[in-house]
Amino acid sequence: MPAPALCLRTAACTEPGARTVNEDVLLVHDNGPAWFAVLADGAGGHADGQRAARCAVASLQAGLADATLPWRPETLTGAVLAAHAQVRRDRQGGAPMHTTVVALCIDLQRGCALWSHVGDSRLYRLRGARIEQVTRDDTLVQGLLDAGVLTPEQAGSHPHRHHLAAALGIDEELRPHTTAPQPLADGDAFLLASDGWWASAGDALIAASLHAADSPAAWLDAMRAAILAQEREDQDNFSAVAVWVGNAS
Repeated sequence: MPAPALCLRTAACTEPGARTVNEDVLLVHDNGPAWFAVLADGAGGHADGQRAARCAVASLQAGLADATLPWRPETLTGAVLAAHAQVRRDRQGGAPMHTTVVALCIDLQRGCALWSHVGDSRLYRLRGARIEQVTRDDTLVQGLLDAGVLTPEQAGSHPHRHHLAAALGIDEELRPHTTAPQPLADGDAFLLASDGWWASAGDALIAASLHAADSPAAWLDAMRAAILAQEREDQDNFSAVAVWVGNAS
């Protein structure tokens, strides 16, 4: 007997935080079984992070919207590299503009997902009682952590913890981190999150609020409320896309 068909429930949220400009850009594209979501966070301190994020998301939408299933790693990597090239071409007056990106592609026909990222926007997968950060930050501090120079506690409070080692739009060679297709399981939940979201929410809240929620929107609402309740004067833009995988009834 064939396995029950999988379906998706999704929600998205983006907030400016304490900033006057929101440099986060989200996209959820539902084209039947070929589903994808993209989150980009324009790098602060550059000429136009918001423009870079919008440019990257528009390029990824164009590159992935007409993709033929099954999703292939080379297709996703190629779309990310095309977005990188477009951000570089779209500079105004030669001023640098950079953005992170994380993209999740789901094939409901085959019951699998793959993802790619550059920078420190993250993808989490929650399965059962386990929360897993399935992307690894492209930051200088993550490099020091990997080298054993910093402890996790030191890395979490390091003043340069958000300094990027890679982003779309850089002049150096870019190597997106793209996975092979991964099998989905009934009950999987995914969270695409900008650093303003995951740094303020933390893993414990992400997991606890999921188990207390009855929908992806309720999950995001609970985390959003907790972040706002902190009333941080330095709160960065914070954005997320929630994805729930379940059997169609």
